[in-house]
Amino acid sequence: MTGSRPRQTPMVDPAREPGESTIDFPVIGIGASAGGLEACTKFVEAAPAGFEAACVLVVHLDPTHESMMVELLGKRTSMAVLQATDGMPVEQGKLYVIPPGRYLSVSNRTLRLSQPRERHGARLPFDFLLHSLAAEFGENAIGVVLSGTGSDGCEGLKDVKAKGGLVIAQDPGEAAFDGMPRGAIQSGAVDMVLPVARIPAAIVEYRRTGIRADVATRAAPGDDWLTRVIEVLWKTTRHDFTAYKRGTLRRRIERRMAMGPGMTGNREAYLDLLRNDAGERDQLAKDLLIHVTSFFRDSGVFEFLREQGLPDLLRSRPEDHTFRAWIAGCSTGEEAYSIAIAFREAIAALNLNCKLQVFASDVDPEAVAQAREGLYPPSIAGDVSPARLARHFSKEDRGYRISTELRATVVFTLQDVLADPPFSRLDFVSCRNLLIYLLPDAQAKVISLFHFALREGGLLLLGNSESIGDAAGSFEVVSKTERLFRRIGGRRAVLEGYSMGRGEGPRVPARQEGNGAHARRETLASLCQRLLAEEFGPAAALVNLKHECLYFSGRTDDFLKVAPGAAVNDILSMARDGVRAKLRLALQRAAAEQKKVTVTGGRMIRDGVDRPFGVMARPVSCDGESLLLVCFIDEKEASRAGKSAAPRTRRDLSRIAELEQEAEALRLELHEANLHL
Repeated sequence: MTGSRPRQTPMVDPAREPGESTIDFPVIGIGASAGGLEACTKFVEAAPAGFEAACVLVVHLDPTHESMMVELLGKRTSMAVLQATDGMPVEQGKLYVIPPGRYLSVSNRTLRLSQPRERHGARLPFDFLLHSLAAEFGENAIGVVLSGTGSDGCEGLKDVKAKGGLVIAQDPGEAAFDGMPRGAIQSGAVDMVLPVARIPAAIVEYRRTGIRADVATRAAPGDDWLTRVIEVLWKTTRHDFTAYKRGTLRRRIERRMAMGPGMTGNREAYLDLLRNDAGERDQLAKDLLIHVTSFFRDSGVFEFLREQGLPDLLRSRPEDHTFRAWIAGCSTGEEAYSIAIAFREAIAALNLNCKLQVFASDVDPEAVAQAREGLYPPSIAGDVSPARLARHFSKEDRGYRISTELRATVVFTLQDVLADPPFSRLDFVSCRNLLIYLLPDAQAKVISLFHFALREGGLLLLGNSESIGDAAGSFEVVSKTERLFRRIGGRRAVLEGYSMGRGEGPRVPARQEGNGAHARRETLASLCQRLLAEEFGPAAALVNLKHECLYFSGRTDDFLKVAPGAAVNDILSMARDGVRAKLRLALQRAAAEQKKVTVTGGRMIRDGVDRPFGVMARPVSCDGESLLLVCFIDEKEASRAGKSAAPRTRRDLSRIAELEQEAEALRLELHEANLHL
């Protein structure tokens, strides 16, 4: 397998739903490395007598030496301090310490020891523990990050938070080594940042005032209050949580209430705080936007895509086909880049001549901004093989950055899948672990939307707890285990029941400002523009001044191609025979003159037919970067529409003009070369 390394995943009891807790006390995963002994000592000294929790301590230890942690910590606390052994039950009032050279996880309320798979390079034992704590104990899981170097824990903490657990980091200013706590804070998963001595008391207070699972899930007279919270967020942050499951929302909102400064769990007081504090509104919205992702998440899924799913899809399309994929709810981009890598590897393995466009969307602007930056912590080495790291990433001081070549394949955009127009004419859609948070009607409408977006035979990938519901006539199962489905059936009208955001779930009071009608008009206008562009718009590409392609639109296959072998992103290298000279001239003149330039008189042979064409290039700017928009003009079609340039009545004059343009292109090339001598 090319560059594949499956994540080492702790085992979870298949008889339970993931995150369904089997205990009624918190299980605290504590992670530390350099400076960890001092921090851990402060933690156990501050833990009150009768501390109603189980603690599991993961410290980066030398695997060749016996650890003294059990003996040293045991002298400073009334808790029973034990070195973890395989099969040891997780019990309240005990602190379990990882033995040297092992990985530690939990399953069925017992500790499990295993050998690290990563014999060389980064080992991430704290991440490994946290993944299992989140899956096993759900909202009873707590992650605590203490002094240490590196980024171990950053990914696992996201899982803990996503399952409703609590995440606390030691104040970096207090830590002897601030790498681990700072990395945790930067991950966005941390709920509290505290000095170590205050962490145990904060956990006790959180458990006293925080919402418990049995309270959160029962019917309560708080539905009207929850509706008002949703309405405040909709009016002020533009995030609409109407279609989300109420139990999920209630748990997360009341959990946030328990952590708010000066909050006592009073619902009306918290609602007043939301109305008057923009910072708290933004933080709550961020907590409700659940981000759980990693590179090549669920290794079995990507193994199946590599062996069967993608090869079958690629072979089913015509030669020179442009494959279009959409990752809905892309979060911080790991899934989108993983899918792009998987496609590129499959295309190379089959030696195909095709292009790839990956669209990735999310409702969270911060997540999209991070995805566009393409910089990820060193801990991704646990999920991305060395071969893939070398091929698709560059190493920097802060971690790994996505290569320019791969980045150009993926277009990130802000989009609410519940309200905004979808992409269309797609071959592949991935939407994993979004549907599980939505109400049934909203799930059905999103599945219908994906059916509209996909071409016949296109693939839909869902999360491991999701299904297509009653859409059996629209999709057929490719792999039930991996949740991969193939589109079948006729195309549906996308506008039927299209508006999903404000029409689902609890009914909120009508807004006097008319925002709903305005938003719907914008939605319909955007949908109309996108469909018209795809149906009637010219073939176009957006390139930078190095002629690297950043985005394609329309049917560019007639003018551009992907050559076999190593991937090339230069638009001139992708130009088909007969196109390159006109394209080069248009690019050079537009860049030099800083105005729109149209070069006509091109001719090429396509499918045995002599086709006239032109090229328009126009300077544009995006976020301070100078770019060029290139449009390919089918002059025969333009002539039929009455939009062509002056008709050519004499073939010799056309040839003379063509030669003059080619001479101008050569002159510009020579001039540019002389400037660099």
